[in-house]
Amino acid sequence: RLSVDEVFGFPPTPTDEEYCARLNIPGMTPRMIPGTHLAALSAARFAEVALGAIVHNETPLAMELCNAVVHCLKESVQEPVQPPYMFEVARSYFLLAVFRSFRGDMIRYFKYRRVCLTYVSKLENASNATTLVAAVSFLDSWTYMIYNADEKKVPRIDHNIPPVERTPHFLIAQTPIEKEYNIRCNPGCIASDPRNQNWIQGAPPVFLNDEAPLRARSLDALACAVRTCCDQANGRFAAISKEAKADNMEPIPQETIITPTTAAVLAHENNLCSRNMVLSAFALLQQYEQVTPSSHKNQGIHLVMSAMDAFLDSGDEGESGGFTDSQIQSLLSVANIVIENPLLLHHAGPTYHMVSNAAVMLCHLLNSMYMVKGGVPGIQNERSRGGMEAAMFEEILDTFTALRKLLVIHRRKLPIKLRCHSIPRSSLIPPTDGKPFIDLGETLLCACRGCQGFVLMACTPVVAAQKAQAAATKRSVEAAREAQVEAADEVEKTLVDLNHDFNVDDDALLGMLSQLIPNR
Repeated sequence: RLSVDEVFGFPPTPTDEEYCARLNIPGMTPRMIPGTHLAALSAARFAEVALGAIVHNETPLAMELCNAVVHCLKESVQEPVQPPYMFEVARSYFLLAVFRSFRGDMIRYFKYRRVCLTYVSKLENASNATTLVAAVSFLDSWTYMIYNADEKKVPRIDHNIPPVERTPHFLIAQTPIEKEYNIRCNPGCIASDPRNQNWIQGAPPVFLNDEAPLRARSLDALACAVRTCCDQANGRFAAISKEAKADNMEPIPQETIITPTTAAVLAHENNLCSRNMVLSAFALLQQYEQVTPSSHKNQGIHLVMSAMDAFLDSGDEGESGGFTDSQIQSLLSVANIVIENPLLLHHAGPTYHMVSNAAVMLCHLLNSMYMVKGGVPGIQNERSRGGMEAAMFEEILDTFTALRKLLVIHRRKLPIKLRCHSIPRSSLIPPTDGKPFIDLGETLLCACRGCQGFVLMACTPVVAAQKAQAAATKRSVEAAREAQVEAADEVEKTLVDLNHDFNVDDDALLGMLSQLIPNR
């Protein structure tokens, strides 16, 4: 729970006894549960365990469990999905999408995501449906990042899994909030909105729904903030490319800058700007924690909030290296939470990328402090006098070193295209001639422009353009090197064969769904 779906706040999968109570049939016992119902419940249970296995690096076991989910779902779709277990079915498809995203299989990810939304559009329990929509929205913010908000690069799946059909709720008159923000707050309307077929975008519909669960509203607000930051990064890099006259940089389409999300934010900036979204998300989570006393600390969502809080702080030139005290505390909070709970890096969504960028900001902080103090002699002199800044420098360096080690380990486990920055270590030999303590010029940049901006924030437009161009080449070299290593690895060959066999079962299920969904 801590590692995968803690951030989503899903209700637990019911036991057979609890499911009998849900059916509310006198004398009902687990032995009397119909086979298709049992298959759906088993799929939900296997899906959670499968994700737990992949988190613990038990990849073959995770693949086998995922295949068990597929077989259970194939059995469950033999008959139309019934309302009592439709949420479990929708959640199972969502977790299958998460599993495929972990494996870098984005085609099947988008297919399972759409199947999930198809069942969400039919859910009768508004609270469960909204919780699932918020989870999809948060995961979507990650795909939004890695595709740089460019829907033209998203796999085309309409001919396999048709878009979610419009629900009758669209015929109901809009509320004042829905009219003002050009949205629909009903989960079925969100799921079937044509602009949400690849990722949920525009004004955050769950956040703006006062009747939605508090935690779901908080999560949707964070997703909106992430999308806005991605749009802004696209705009900055377009300006950099123009100023540097870098004709060989990848073109940035205008529709990835002025997106439905940015259009909504510009129209309601006081309410929907990233900073206010994070503040609102925090306030909603506080309300949730007050009315839901629990020993569980919601660390995952607090981690995301701390990271966003640090990223959106404009800094202060009068403070240490241009960082405010609150910004430094937020960055250290992110690092310490992850050091204490490394499994949080496996959260489905943008968490891993946020932690990587927090590490980059710690590099900038260390470099600034190092420069301000005049390098090693200045820091040693400060330490000899018992100065606080020398102690803080060492504390931040220790924290960065520990965090970087965890990120390096996690990064190696990920498919190439899902990896964030490869961050250089601090120099063992004190730099001279004004060189930085940690040379971020050696960073292998993430493909996401929003992430690249953290590394290149101190560069001139020309240098930033050059480094962004070079990053794509370096990633290609890394991919080729990894392919050579995998080709010689017997364990990896076994996984490839296993994956091929299981893909056949996945495609059989998706083939069945492509025929069934239009008729149900």
